[in-house]
Amino acid sequence: MAALVLRESTRLRYFTFFYLYIMQGIPAGFGLTAVVNYLIGQGLNAPVVASFSAAVGLPWTLQFVWGPLIDKYQESVLGQRKQWVVLTQLVAVLASLLLLLVHDPAAQLRLMLLAFVVHSVFASIQDASVDAIAIAVVPEAERGRVNAFMRGGFLLGSSLGAAGLSWMLHRYGFFQAALAQSGALLVFTVLTFFIRLERTDRLLPRFGAVPAPARRNADNPPVSWLFRELLRAMLEPRTLLLFGIIALTYLCFGAFGWAYSFHLIQQLHWADSEVSILQGSWGSAATLSLIVAGGVLADRLGAARLQRWVMLVLGSFLLVFCALSFTWHSKPVATLGLLIWNMADPSLSVAALPLLMGLCRPRIEGSQFTTYMALVNLCGVAGSYVTGWALNVMSAPVLGFGCGVVVLALLFWLRRLPQPVA
Repeated sequence: MAALVLRESTRLRYFTFFYLYIMQGIPAGFGLTAVVNYLIGQGLNAPVVASFSAAVGLPWTLQFVWGPLIDKYQESVLGQRKQWVVLTQLVAVLASLLLLLVHDPAAQLRLMLLAFVVHSVFASIQDASVDAIAIAVVPEAERGRVNAFMRGGFLLGSSLGAAGLSWMLHRYGFFQAALAQSGALLVFTVLTFFIRLERTDRLLPRFGAVPAPARRNADNPPVSWLFRELLRAMLEPRTLLLFGIIALTYLCFGAFGWAYSFHLIQQLHWADSEVSILQGSWGSAATLSLIVAGGVLADRLGAARLQRWVMLVLGSFLLVFCALSFTWHSKPVATLGLLIWNMADPSLSVAALPLLMGLCRPRIEGSQFTTYMALVNLCGVAGSYVTGWALNVMSAPVLGFGCGVVVLALLFWLRRLPQPVA
């Protein structure tokens, strides 16, 4: 165990951030894909399922609060920010264990929602903490590869949660699926406990007369200053306009993805487990390949150009695919549409995240980027919630066609931005 020091091992850094993101992905895939599709399959109406999905995702929109607080109160004898990670992981495990009290998810919706929301709160804090640790301990030359391991870990975790736990849910029941999730989270938490950031960090705090650790970050401004600078940076006109375009595109993509899954299950009578397994297996495998290729394209073409191509291709796909909605009854056509759309959000992220990183200002870059991620998550939450109610008055093809029109209009607006930004 003495060799498990992040600063001293490149392989350990890759492994650690890979499994930490698997840990985040498993509950996300289970709650937002497997369970949501299961509830749709049980016949719950769109607004109820949409409200559940939105509530589970809502805590992730609070990351703009956690970022500055984690940066401010980062010192610990366990290692900088490690106390945030370990404590939030422990509470997340307890919240997952609360799911074991659920015997009938559709009938015990409130209890299940409470467990998932509590988990999401502490998982979002853990995510912000892990990102801050990565910035602190990963050398600049390794950051690209570590980010690839992070995204790959999340995709693998989401696949296990969506496809694997959906299979368990239908084969063995909700209790066994929740138990499998809780067991995996507990194993990862124990592993995190034994990994140190620095060789001088302790595995356990000492109580009593223990001298405070020397501050390793002398430039640690007040929280009030962090929030003021953060607001000033984000309200800069060109920055606000570019982020607004990206955020609305995320909202449109999320809205159609949610509506299409609902349409497949309730209108075309697909089994919810079939949708979850497709999204979590083949969908994730194709997406992982796309992320690798997209990273190369972003380097060669530039993130701004790739962003425009993504919006053009996927906006056009929405128009054509939704105009041909009469072909969705064909299983191959509908499956192809599901797999293609599973790649929409990651495709946008490959292009958009480097652009957002470029907007971040020195000294607040961590908090600013975390805030952007929180607002992107808010778009996803808003998209699922609004879509649930919109499906009461329009069909998924009509909603998707409208989203395609909005995305192409945003592309036109993006092309008119000043060249240094776009």
